[in-house]
Amino acid sequence: MIRRQTGTVPGCSELQGDFNNMNELSAFPKGFTAIVVGSTGGLGSAFVALLERDPRCGHVVRLSRSSRPPLDLEDEASIERAAASLAARGDVHLIVDATGILHDPAMRPEKSIGQVDPEVIARAFAINATGPLLLLKHFHHLLPRKGRSVFATISARVGSIADNRLGGWYGYRASKAALNMFLRTAAIEISRKRPDAICLALHPGTVKTRLSEPFAADRERFEAEYSAQMLLDVMNRAEPSAEGAFVAYDGSDIPW
Repeated sequence: MIRRQTGTVPGCSELQGDFNNMNELSAFPKGFTAIVVGSTGGLGSAFVALLERDPRCGHVVRLSRSSRPPLDLEDEASIERAAASLAARGDVHLIVDATGILHDPAMRPEKSIGQVDPEVIARAFAINATGPLLLLKHFHHLLPRKGRSVFATISARVGSIADNRLGGWYGYRASKAALNMFLRTAAIEISRKRPDAICLALHPGTVKTRLSEPFAADRERFEAEYSAQMLLDVMNRAEPSAEGAFVAYDGSDIPW
């Protein structure tokens, strides 16, 4: 699914802060249009900054609850309106969904099954799974019928059922697992009319953002721009697959 490069993938300590070593998005057409959903978040704003600097990217569309038009993952009508407002621009070759929720003042990741709250679970699913599915529903029509394009959504390694060894975090784990299933299912359908389209569920690593910082503990943490650049490199090297793919920032496959 990912075209492997020779040698090892550079580590965090080698490349964080040095983005001049990264290649441009050579697999995309010159002057391509990109959309970043969740453009005001830590990772989303990093994607925007990098795409605006990329010599092949002609235009970056920023979408969020504060954009014009606004887009709210919990409001399908706003998603539909945002997609409709972009239809006249022509083909979009890259759509990046950088949304997601792990905690806010009303919700925290569960440490045990005794902390499970159905309202919290429902909200995690609405934002982490159903919202991105609605993006796929309304935005995949913007991808070209022919020629390479990418729809990428930010998932998480903890959404892997096969890789779950610690338990806990019921709502976040399950909502990201559901996102992976939605992405993979949509990839099969989208490939029937857009055989060159690539659908990716991406693990960004532990990033220094408001989403993950309170729970990072002693894990190695990436600057948002480093993680975004590594993920853009994955998008650039990815090859079409009717089944979609679940991939980490370093290009390694993650079991579903």
